[in-house]
Amino acid sequence: MTTASVRTTSPKRRLGDVVFANLTRTAGALILVSLAGVAIFLTSEGLPAFGAKAGELQGHDNFLAYVAPLVFGTILAAVIALVIATPLALGVALAVSHYAPRRIATAIGYVIDLLAAVPSVVYGLWGIGFLGPKLIPIYQWLDEHLGFIPLFKGPASPTGRTIFTVGIVLAIMVLPIITAITREIFSQTPRLNEEAALALGATRWEMVRLSVLPYGRSGIVSAAMLGLGRALGETMAVALVLSASGVVTFNLISSTNPSTIAANIALSFPDSTGVARNALVASGLVLFVITFIVNFAARAVVARYEPGRKK
Repeated sequence: MTTASVRTTSPKRRLGDVVFANLTRTAGALILVSLAGVAIFLTSEGLPAFGAKAGELQGHDNFLAYVAPLVFGTILAAVIALVIATPLALGVALAVSHYAPRRIATAIGYVIDLLAAVPSVVYGLWGIGFLGPKLIPIYQWLDEHLGFIPLFKGPASPTGRTIFTVGIVLAIMVLPIITAITREIFSQTPRLNEEAALALGATRWEMVRLSVLPYGRSGIVSAAMLGLGRALGETMAVALVLSASGVVTFNLISSTNPSTIAANIALSFPDSTGVARNALVASGLVLFVITFIVNFAARAVVARYEPGRKK
């Protein structure tokens, strides 16, 4: 009895698989090259601003004093938007995926998705022409009854062009992103988990709390961070609505408001020259770094809650 040696050879790859694999690798490499190019450009063009002398940066002593209020305003507006949009988006996503009848849920989904197609300048015009004036009585009430809280200390803005109005506009703008992602995550919850919870006597809300929300935890974090990234970089809507003074303040309803990096670049870049223009580019580099840190942190949180990963 003889034994024949068996030669193990790797299976032959099809031409389509090879082409597709090379295309995906090329696309990934192009993304990295593009990001590196943006970082190099921002660094090289903004470098002169880091050593600028006093008086060359719109009256600020150094670049840190120039960019700090802008960073504060950018983060404050984005956090306000996230605090408003995330609970609302989760509620809409749960209604569409688990509560509303199919026809109504489909209509709600279409309306939410259409919000993402509205240009940001339209949101800005709506904020300055409609939302701001409608919020003036609310700001006056907050000033009169809750003025002891630093957030609502006042005096209330007579135009409604405040950082809080900007936060509401940004919340509406990021709502479609958060809703769309969380809706898809919730709809992918294993049916057996939901039926098991209901079979054990759980109510609809208890089933959602025990089965749907834990399953979609990483997706909720991803959606919120994507919405935060959108809010951090929004330009035209903020530039149109906000009446900025370039200060650091937690007062949300007064006419004295911090500006944001993106809005400041859009409003100041056409008339800037020399070191002032370098400072705007350098502030863009700061925004680039902030966005990168936010996405990196979001990815770390999502990876922590991936199925099968040890806590």
